[in-house]
Amino acid sequence: MARDLKNKVVVITGGAVGIGLEIADRYLQKGAKVAVLLDIAEGQGLEASKNLCAKHGANKAVFMKCDVTRDLDAVSRKIIDTYKTVDVLINNAGILNDQLCKLTIDINVQALIDWSMKFWEHMRTDKGGKGGTIINLASIYGYRVDQYLPIYQASKFAVMGFTKSLGHVYNFNRSGIRVVGICPGFTETKLTADPKTWDDECLSKDFAVFVKKQAWQKVASVGQAAVDVFEKANSGTAWLIEGAKPIVEV
Repeated sequence: MARDLKNKVVVITGGAVGIGLEIADRYLQKGAKVAVLLDIAEGQGLEASKNLCAKHGANKAVFMKCDVTRDLDAVSRKIIDTYKTVDVLINNAGILNDQLCKLTIDINVQALIDWSMKFWEHMRTDKGGKGGTIINLASIYGYRVDQYLPIYQASKFAVMGFTKSLGHVYNFNRSGIRVVGICPGFTETKLTADPKTWDDECLSKDFAVFVKKQAWQKVASVGQAAVDVFEKANSGTAWLIEGAKPIVEV
């Protein structure tokens, strides 16, 4: 069953740049009512929302400054007070720095879980909500393993486990909320411009060689994948987008 983005209220964490901004643009092209961009980078966020409004129409994009690790209650309350119904939450905010173990888990795992559960409770049909969709940005490293990024890989394995469990058909049937994952391969973003390995002295040169051999893609490919996944994915599924090829379930 194809789903439709028309008139949907979409909230995107890490929405000021890169993949998050690309998804906002694509969803607005598909008729979303508004894209709420959440990001810690205020200057980029305000610029992003201004550009999206110029392209798609007044009030089509709104920026709210937000640190996903500490601003959940205040920002979610503001969003819900403003829009009443949130149709789509995209957990896109992330970090790629294996030298910052706790921060990696705090942003990539704990914040993603906290935001998901807050909006899951708000959306669930068995508690008076209207249902909806939660899309979690995992990674190829949510199911593949190599020797270079154990902390990051652990965080993305956690995202996959959480997504598939919360998105299980049992939970979907009682809540009316789809929970799905997107697993991008190597994508040209600020995040991947300077990745930090956990053992920089030994690994960084080998990793640099390894990275050059991967199938890279631009954010446009992930933006299109996010549209395709929204339109066709069943709850509890995860989808690979790698080397700008069509999405495949993993």
